[in-house]
Amino acid sequence: MAEFSWESALSDLERRRAMARELGGKRRIGRQHDQGRRTIRERIERSTSSFHEVGEFAVFEERSATGELIGKLPSSYVCGLAQFAGRTVALGGEDFTVRAGAPQSYLDRLKGGFGGFVEDLAHEYRIPLIMYMEGIGGDVAAQADKGHTYLASSMSLQRSYGLLSEVPVLTMVSGAAAGATAGRTVLSHFSVMTKDSVFFAGGPPLVKRALGKDLTKEELGGAQIHTRMSGAIDNLAEDEDDAIAQMQTVLSYLPQNVWELPPRGDRSDPVDRRAEELLKIIPENPRRPYKVQKMVEAVVDQGSFFPVGSGWGRSVLTGYARMDGIPVGVVASNPMHLGGALDAAAAEKQIRFVDICSTFHLPIVYFVDVPGFMVGPNAEQGNVIRWGMRAIQSMLEAEVPVVTIHVRKAYGMAVSATANPDSLCLRLAWPSAEWGDLPVEGGVAAAFAREIAAADDPDEYRRTIEDRMYAIADPWSTVEAFGVENMIDPRETREIVSAFINASVGLLETKRGPQNRQWSIRP
Repeated sequence: MAEFSWESALSDLERRRAMARELGGKRRIGRQHDQGRRTIRERIERSTSSFHEVGEFAVFEERSATGELIGKLPSSYVCGLAQFAGRTVALGGEDFTVRAGAPQSYLDRLKGGFGGFVEDLAHEYRIPLIMYMEGIGGDVAAQADKGHTYLASSMSLQRSYGLLSEVPVLTMVSGAAAGATAGRTVLSHFSVMTKDSVFFAGGPPLVKRALGKDLTKEELGGAQIHTRMSGAIDNLAEDEDDAIAQMQTVLSYLPQNVWELPPRGDRSDPVDRRAEELLKIIPENPRRPYKVQKMVEAVVDQGSFFPVGSGWGRSVLTGYARMDGIPVGVVASNPMHLGGALDAAAAEKQIRFVDICSTFHLPIVYFVDVPGFMVGPNAEQGNVIRWGMRAIQSMLEAEVPVVTIHVRKAYGMAVSATANPDSLCLRLAWPSAEWGDLPVEGGVAAAFAREIAAADDPDEYRRTIEDRMYAIADPWSTVEAFGVENMIDPRETREIVSAFINASVGLLETKRGPQNRQWSIRP
């Protein structure tokens, strides 16, 4: 046995530590920098105030295509315990300079691959999970590592799915995320993607071989596709610094885990501040749209609104905010897109957001201006009815207080997706509100088509019916019948909503822990 000395032992440790920091080597790191991206270690250093790595010295044997040993490389995955935005988190990510971020199969458990150490750390310690995603998900070289082919198994994702009901999971894509890496990205509560990144189940070579289509990476899965068309990624970022800042902001609204409440923020904005600007933001002409985000920002704590998924499912706006410092989820109909009608994309977006708010004990504030489910061939082909009914179910299942503000329109089944009047919901209305089974104009034409057509003066007869229906549809009739909880001056909204949100804190204390859903699946 060789004689031990501290000098040689510590020298060997530093040599190995230096090797771990070389990752895929200077040439590959240089190429990463030339493309405007950082290595995983640089991302961690940039975004954390402290980082205690696990598995720092894990390596794998690098072999040629014919199986000849070339040398050793550090693992493609780096993970550990970190301080991120002032919070203790589990953090990990692939490094593209090491075999394009593909996981080495025999290192998965140790170095935080799918279902690996970093996810176990988040689960056992009940702390948020932050993941930097840049990798090809897997490659044929992994088969050579094992010495045999293998079946992809969902067993490796069980922890990933389980974490969604336990702790906040936030992911960032910078570079390329393909296959299993892309799949793991969407198993999160918030995802963000830099504008020059790509994201897909299979890259252009696979698409060309399978479908004969020759596409660029951007045409197949560019950032604009997934933040504006598919909705697979929540937010778009200018660069990595912007993406990290967005993740830090989102985490500030969420608790460490479902057994805790979200942290209360700054309370310097007076709860009795009257939002005089609302009378200008909401036009007196009910046919004119308005900028919904300005309306939301007038009510919530100043500077606290953070939109999520604003590029996709645009007939609803979703995002986080604070009311008297208490984190809340905001959902608002957007009359600037489809007149605020709820289509399948908007319903899907709303479902996921409501589920996240319910999971992490954030009260929901819903601003309603919805003419109903979207109609027409595109809406039907998009399965608007099924997604719409799922949106209603998500609201019925929500285990948090819901404050609903009826701004203008509230028609048809879509209204059921804006409140749960049989549970913790408070429904408030502004004097600009209107509601019913259908809007009067279109509803009269549909319900009395034969009578109108048979009249001596169809136009006059239709107007007579409309006048009668408008009288019945007077929102004050509903208020007087206690069909909604109260009619309020819009400028009082902030004070009233803040009062009820503050009162709900004791209730939320009793709701801590995993959700107790009535149904296990959505229709």
